[in-house]
Amino acid sequence: MTISDSPFHDADVLRIGECTVTLSSREVQVPGARRLRRLTPKAVGVLRVLVRSNGRVVTRDELFAEVWPDTLPTNDVLTQAVTQLRKAFAGDDEAGTPYIETIAKTGYRLLVAVSAVSPVDPGAAEPLSAASGILPPLRDQPATSVATPGAIDAATIPADALLLAPVRPRRGWRRIRRWVLLGIGLAMLLALGVMGWMLMHRSTAPSAVDAAVENGTRVIGSPQRPYRLITASAGFQTYPTLSPDGSQVAYEASEEEGGGQIKVQTSGNAPARTLVERPDGAVDRFPNWSPDGREIAFARFFGDGRCEVLIASATGGNLRQATRCDGTELLSFDWTPDGRGLVFGSMVGVFAHRGIRVLDLASGRWQALPYAAHKDDFDYAPRISPDGRWLVFVRNPQVGDLWRMPAEGGPLEQLTDDAAEFRGWAWLGDSRQIVFGRRVDSEARLYQLDSESRTLRDLGLDDAQWPAVARSANLLAFVHRKAQFGLYKVPVNGPAGAQRLFASSSRDSQPMLAPDDRQLVFASDRSGSYALWWADLQHPSSLRPIEGLRPDTRQPPAWSTDSRHLLVLGRDDQGVPHVYEITPRDEQLRVLPVPVARPLQALYTDDPDRLLLIERGDDQRTRLSLYDRRNWQRLATLYGVSQARFDGEQKRVVFTHLGASGLWSVDASLSPASVQQLSADKPSRWRYRAWSVAGSGRVDYLDESATCSSGLLRIGSGAEAVSRCLDATRLSAGNGFSSSFDGNDVYVSLAVTDGADIGVMPLIEQPAEIFPAFVRSLKIKP
Repeated sequence: MTISDSPFHDADVLRIGECTVTLSSREVQVPGARRLRRLTPKAVGVLRVLVRSNGRVVTRDELFAEVWPDTLPTNDVLTQAVTQLRKAFAGDDEAGTPYIETIAKTGYRLLVAVSAVSPVDPGAAEPLSAASGILPPLRDQPATSVATPGAIDAATIPADALLLAPVRPRRGWRRIRRWVLLGIGLAMLLALGVMGWMLMHRSTAPSAVDAAVENGTRVIGSPQRPYRLITASAGFQTYPTLSPDGSQVAYEASEEEGGGQIKVQTSGNAPARTLVERPDGAVDRFPNWSPDGREIAFARFFGDGRCEVLIASATGGNLRQATRCDGTELLSFDWTPDGRGLVFGSMVGVFAHRGIRVLDLASGRWQALPYAAHKDDFDYAPRISPDGRWLVFVRNPQVGDLWRMPAEGGPLEQLTDDAAEFRGWAWLGDSRQIVFGRRVDSEARLYQLDSESRTLRDLGLDDAQWPAVARSANLLAFVHRKAQFGLYKVPVNGPAGAQRLFASSSRDSQPMLAPDDRQLVFASDRSGSYALWWADLQHPSSLRPIEGLRPDTRQPPAWSTDSRHLLVLGRDDQGVPHVYEITPRDEQLRVLPVPVARPLQALYTDDPDRLLLIERGDDQRTRLSLYDRRNWQRLATLYGVSQARFDGEQKRVVFTHLGASGLWSVDASLSPASVQQLSADKPSRWRYRAWSVAGSGRVDYLDESATCSSGLLRIGSGAEAVSRCLDATRLSAGNGFSSSFDGNDVYVSLAVTDGADIGVMPLIEQPAEIFPAFVRSLKIKP
């Protein structure tokens, strides 16, 4: 149905709310925004219909008939157009402005006043109320007068201003100053000319994309990747380390039965050799090349829990023990720059030590470095800079950041502030640049960090992690893992009957089942961008993304006890984290005004007025806090919590710690006296999100072993743990799953295709700065 009785039928410039829209150029000007926003033609078409509706509800069918005539569009195209309009009307410092209202299962309505803007008189006309006169009118704009160029209104100039001031005689020092300033100006112009000439004549190599097209007229091939894969066998090749000259790569290979062999090969595609033979039942991991290139240190883990750090000749043989360790996760060590010692991160188990230590290989003596650390901190992957000046490490790699201190210990500096999941890091050779891997959305990527300016650069490598850099060569090695994960409903007592849900060729993860055992949400990049998806399992065709939200990958969403609402962490267009409350069935979303700058997880309790938040405070410590959402008063706090789930059956909170493996519980009021340990070693630190609360106080944990890639360990309340093998060959995603209330089924993300290879690439040298001190002085620091 066409609406033609609108006063804005012929208007090209409209004032919509506080924004100005030019329909012919499809531009939106938002007060305070840094730039104009550009709409698509279909979004403009939807906006025209909403404006002409005079504030009434416009149904989806009307919008389809007006904007997409003679076609059969899907609901997604209309949803995308409305989403673009909402983003265009939002200010730079806002998560979204309520200009357009969604009427569930009906259509949309414009909520703000609309007025036509004259091209001569920019003052707005009498505004039209977008909701039957409910909205207040816009303020009248002052008329703009046009003055004749060069004309001066003498009436506006004070009389005494028209008198000429007496001319003072020139002095000699003024003439000297003028010549000095002229000389300085000429010198600056000459310097700028030299800099411009050098920049114009600087040779730049063509990019891979440019090299694929000859002179911009003829296609000569597809762009070459900036890296090449040197392994192509089945299984996983991980944790690479480069010889100092970059000619050889050592890594952990697990393609054989039992896995865990250290392989060495050239940085080309020559066949690999085994460094040393391992005993039966042992696993060799974490190879690390010495600074002189003669030796390789690595860790050997035994089935009975023993662990030792060994050093072998790079050619094989001459095996000797450096130290003993405990067979648990997150063991980390690196060579000192002089090759005389190993620097270790925090260790647990029998040989536990909180903090970073240096082991002298000749004497076997340990030296603990003096620096500040809390009891719930776990310091991982310490590495001393090539010049021996700095030591950088990752604090709490599950939700951590990079920190720096002097190599001999001392005051700490925080280099990043993301509470990210780190996947390895390395020095780039100049003791200033760092490359690190971290999980972003559904993949892991590599970033380059300048430790002085704190600036980041994406290296442009998809699915890359665990970087290593040659000490004396311009070469980078990394792990390339491109897995596809699908959602499965797996019967606990009959895993062979697993059923795949919502098949796609993308990565689906974090399936969260509602307490009604009917609704499911999960994260996926199946639409080309990372989003949260919702479906009613009884009606699979209901699957749809939740618009206006970019979910956070660190923690899964949490359902309310009545299965109506969700708490989800996400970021806005400026990267600011927020806690969102979603009513997925009605497609409603809002930002909660939580008094937390860096939220990590949000949970409902059985009291609708109380919420649980895991946050990181200004002291960089992680804590679980209970809030009264009526006034956002903090009622109680527990420190060192990495993840929590609310157990509605037993009215308790189950949680994991940053500084230790295992599982704990506390009552709903977070009373310290009620804290008790449920498991001593499960979950492990690295798989701290791979557990779920089922009915009757049970906790389900996804683990992996040499005989079962995805095993389920059911930890009962006061009962003996029961284990099941859900899938013997496929790994499960470690960032969240859920169980049905009766415990008969688990909803889990399993790898459909998986594997990891070693990639190598030359590092892209940054162009040298001309007059670097001068250039750095001109940089504006945030």
